[in-house]
Amino acid sequence: MEVAPQIAQLLSDTLRPDCGAVSAANEALDRLSLLPDFPFALLFLALEAGDEGQKIAAATYLKNFTRRNIDDAHQPSKVSKEFKDKLFLVLLQAQPPVLKVLVEAFRIVVVAEFVKQNSWPELVPDLVSAIQNSNILTNFEESRCKSINAITVLHALLRPFQYFLNPEVAQEPVPLQLELIAKEILVPLLAVFHQYVEKDFKITGTTENEVEKTLLMVCKCMYFAVRSYMPSALAQLLPTFCHDLISILGSLSLDHAVYLENECLMRLKTGKRSLQIFCVLVTRHRKYSDKLMPNIINCVLNIVKYSKIISQLDYLSERIVSLAFDVISRVLETGLGWRLVSPHFSSLLDSSIFPALVMNEKDITEWEDDADEFIRKNLPSDLEDVSGWRDDLFTARKSAINLLGVISMSKGPPMGAACNGSSASSKRKKGERNKGSRRSSIGELLVLPFLSKFPIPSEPNPTQSVLNNYFGVLMAYGGLLDFLREQEPRYTTILVQLRLLPLYKSSVSLPYLIGPANWVLGELASCLPEEMSADIYSSLLKALTMADGDISCYPVRVSAAGAIAGLLENDYPPPDWLPLLQVVIGKIGDDDEDSSILFQLLSSVVEAGNENVAVHIPQIASSLVGVISKHIPDNLEPWPQIVEKGFAALAVMAQSWENFLAEELEKNECSEKWASGRADIGRAFSALLQQAWLKPMHSLEGEDFAPSCIDDASTLLRSILLSVTENNEIVELKVSELLLVWANLIADWHEWEESEDMLIFDCIQEVISLQSKYEFKEFIIRLMPSPPDPPVPKRSVIEGIGAFVSEAISQYPSAMWRACSCVHILLHGPSYSCETDGVKQALATAFSRAAYSRFKTIRSKPCSLWKPLLLAISSCYLYYPELVEGILDKEEDGGFTFWASALRYVSTSSDEHALSLESELRLIVMLLSKVVERLLEVGKPRGALLQECFTSLMEAAVRLKEIQEKDDEDEEDDEEAENEEDTDDETEDDDEDSDDEAHEETEAEFLNRYAQAAVELQNGTDIEEGDVEDQDQEIELGCLEEVDPRVVVLSLIERYHGILIRGQAIQPQLLSRFLEAFPECDLSSGRERDL
Repeated sequence: MEVAPQIAQLLSDTLRPDCGAVSAANEALDRLSLLPDFPFALLFLALEAGDEGQKIAAATYLKNFTRRNIDDAHQPSKVSKEFKDKLFLVLLQAQPPVLKVLVEAFRIVVVAEFVKQNSWPELVPDLVSAIQNSNILTNFEESRCKSINAITVLHALLRPFQYFLNPEVAQEPVPLQLELIAKEILVPLLAVFHQYVEKDFKITGTTENEVEKTLLMVCKCMYFAVRSYMPSALAQLLPTFCHDLISILGSLSLDHAVYLENECLMRLKTGKRSLQIFCVLVTRHRKYSDKLMPNIINCVLNIVKYSKIISQLDYLSERIVSLAFDVISRVLETGLGWRLVSPHFSSLLDSSIFPALVMNEKDITEWEDDADEFIRKNLPSDLEDVSGWRDDLFTARKSAINLLGVISMSKGPPMGAACNGSSASSKRKKGERNKGSRRSSIGELLVLPFLSKFPIPSEPNPTQSVLNNYFGVLMAYGGLLDFLREQEPRYTTILVQLRLLPLYKSSVSLPYLIGPANWVLGELASCLPEEMSADIYSSLLKALTMADGDISCYPVRVSAAGAIAGLLENDYPPPDWLPLLQVVIGKIGDDDEDSSILFQLLSSVVEAGNENVAVHIPQIASSLVGVISKHIPDNLEPWPQIVEKGFAALAVMAQSWENFLAEELEKNECSEKWASGRADIGRAFSALLQQAWLKPMHSLEGEDFAPSCIDDASTLLRSILLSVTENNEIVELKVSELLLVWANLIADWHEWEESEDMLIFDCIQEVISLQSKYEFKEFIIRLMPSPPDPPVPKRSVIEGIGAFVSEAISQYPSAMWRACSCVHILLHGPSYSCETDGVKQALATAFSRAAYSRFKTIRSKPCSLWKPLLLAISSCYLYYPELVEGILDKEEDGGFTFWASALRYVSTSSDEHALSLESELRLIVMLLSKVVERLLEVGKPRGALLQECFTSLMEAAVRLKEIQEKDDEDEEDDEEAENEEDTDDETEDDDEDSDDEAHEETEAEFLNRYAQAAVELQNGTDIEEGDVEDQDQEIELGCLEEVDPRVVVLSLIERYHGILIRGQAIQPQLLSRFLEAFPECDLSSGRERDL
């Protein structure tokens, strides 16, 4: 280990505060990493270094080194046996902080060597030996092998098996490696686990604490081992193991303060993991868990009783109660489980579920001190359908609400329940709900009568107990959405009229109840009666404007905004939009926190209101811009939330306004009033962007600054561009200045949010469109900066846009179609002169290099992304063929030939990835003509490429002619088809509903469906398809629209007739089709006939 001292010093240097020293040390380590002894030196330091910091640094560098060298899905792993053996030995002896890091490197090696290749035969025997000789199992404190280390290694070894290794296989068998681990390690380990549980260790010292850690790690190992698979060796041990888990859970006393101590945390964590194992067994392994279910149910029923003191429990104890509720929910999804739990419904509701729902001291404290956390935990706006299979609840209250919903839906045990978890949920499927509607549900028989026992607070000074209980009632109503959907509308009407709306009319302020009442109304949005719309919106608007008093009403206002948004999203509009709009606009600006929420609500109102709200947008845009402007910082500080939410709301308003105007244009009702409104909006948005972009730029003397809300700001900029109708407005609105800043911002933009950032492409399209009408200054070439700045020109507008598009092509599959469409717009749209041709050439270079680099990664199998990438390169090739050929061949040997062959495929293929639009075929005809011409001019036909390209050119020309002739006929057919679809919509919907009700997905169908989805993900088809909506958009050909493809093709044939026709073997059928499409072409001479 001669190099070890040098590495140790360099690792110490990486921990220094001096950035230069850190960079130099990293570079030196990278050079040393090429030495064969480098990883062994790191292992030595991780175990023997002088201080813990060096040990952790060595372990961390080894983890990253291992990931770089062997964590490659496309390359087989080659790790030496010596390194694997040494790593294994170091793991058994390392201290806990170092072990935590080193085990990450071990897991990388395990996945590559043991899981994928099964090429580490010594691993399991060595681990068996290590566990058998560890300190706890041998009761020898000086043993170099620590039990917790050995089991931690086992835990890392099992982690990859928690998920299916081959999800594309519907019925995947248990991997042989997992069967071996279970037989050789887990089975003996479970015997030791059983002995420890039987001894019932009292937690009094260090040794016992290590035993508790060992018990926890064994449970974690078992959880990974059975989460997806069931090894045969473990199946027969499940009864004993589950009995031990029940004993551990029975030893917990959650109300004892001793559990806050460190030693007892291990027992709590073991209990939590035990309940997670029960959830897995009930969900995945019904064949084995059914016999254990009575004991499991009795165990968890005892745990959920601690919900009575939920406010006194720490987070981990509450999580245990939450998981116990989740186990019951899972059990109830099975026929056997329903029969076992149903006798306890009444006591469960009274002594466990409802106590978890009532308001407690912790809720009141959180309401005042951390309102956002209270809302997140108790009034979630994204509550999903109740289900026994949910594993994302985390709090006892959420789990209790979910369980209450499952119980309410129950009508009895499902008939013919299969012994698998996936089909057990059948009793709540749509068809089963309707079939069982004749039977009364538990919600109707038990839950609603129970909740009705608690009166609505009506006294002037209701007691805290009354308020707490009614808070619980409201929480319970929030979980009954699925149940109420099945009932007659009168149930919901009565509930809203008698149990919710009176709270808003009370003479006493009840914020603790109004907040959850708002939430319930939002949750019930899909089943609220239309005739109650006025009362409901009136109540929610009252809550939205509720002012703070002795009690903060912020949660009331937030929940009211969420409820209104929920109503709008579920197509439950207000009877009159104007009062709602006036209240929201009037409250914006009063308080920063409230304004952020109100801006979000305003976005929902505008989206749902359509023309009802759009007519008011010009009047409210200026006032909102004024509010936002007050909060925009003058320096590089990040924008506050109120500004970000404000920009988002304005972007929604801008889009809504443009959609509204488009509809008015279709009706021929676009009057001067609307034109004036568009101008007002453009001026307001221009003023806002000037303050956001130009003012900071001036104050910073031209320095760059980080972009904020670039997608929403792009929408506002597009709205400004759309408002321009005269040349003087370009100057008035400072369009050129704003475009320069915007182009530089998007050029350096890397924080994509997929669909949201597609708004930038819409703006790009409008920029090029407006540039064709009005000349923007510094659009293509930017002027030299004035002294004292260095004489280096900065990016022009089109150069900034080009950088953004190139980055999108290289990095973001979801944006591929839009980005490639911008390539055509940027090359064919603007008018380039001789002085600006260099910019156009630079764009073509960047686009073709980015597109071909991306194409190389997906060319193994034709997919929909072939087409946009190949066509983007085609547009570049039309202008600079020699340049693009050089780029393609430089990217890889024969790159031009690969590209041309792929073009032939998409231009002649008849599958879904072929060219289908007229603009695509126009471009490909011109492109293939250019390729053929180049092959003839350079005198190097590249084998059969010339004949193949010319044949493809003839086929593409024929298809283009056929499409052009059939356009009118296709439009008529489309109109007829649309009419037929409109006529049959209702019938088809009914048929689909009937099919949904009649068909229940079986376990085999479920597994096959997910296997097929996994295959598609493996092949990359789902990930790489991009935006489907953009695939049917015609290409913007700009100046190429004036080129007649027919003339191009016939001219080529006339000039090179002797080589193309006489010198090539062309199929007679293709010749016949070509002559039929172009009868004016005389192939015998190559000249046009006079027709």
